[in-house]
Amino acid sequence: MGFMEQISADIKNAMLAKEKEKLQALRDIKSKLLLEATSGNGEVSDDVAIKIIMKLHKQRMETYAVYVAQNREDLAKDELFEAQVMEVYLPKMMSEDDVRQEVLEVIAQTGAKSPQEIGKVMGVLSSKLAGKADGKVISSIVKEELAKLS
Repeated sequence: MGFMEQISADIKNAMLAKEKEKLQALRDIKSKLLLEATSGNGEVSDDVAIKIIMKLHKQRMETYAVYVAQNREDLAKDELFEAQVMEVYLPKMMSEDDVRQEVLEVIAQTGAKSPQEIGKVMGVLSSKLAGKADGKVISSIVKEELAKLS
């Protein structure tokens, strides 16, 4: 079952269960996937769908952080709930230890020896770990490990 079928089935289940908040998050996902389908070739691959959902999830988490900083717990709670609904459709993210291991392997492969070569390392890791780890986490670990070498 593809993402679109899964989302549609979950929307139907949420409607039957009268889960308004969950329904709102699922409809947002479906609308973004349909928008992508109409702007492209009519079919959204699972990889593209994951990227879209990751982007939506990241937006929800950033908005959640803003609401918490502004002491708007009522709005923050809604954003966090929607982010949690979206997490169900995302692949399991790599742990920091796993990311660090990948970073060390790529540093060894590329022969990077100083923080000035971060671009070389990040180029390889960005494609290798796409959808498996957050870019900020990867970047911070790369900077940390390259700083140790110099």
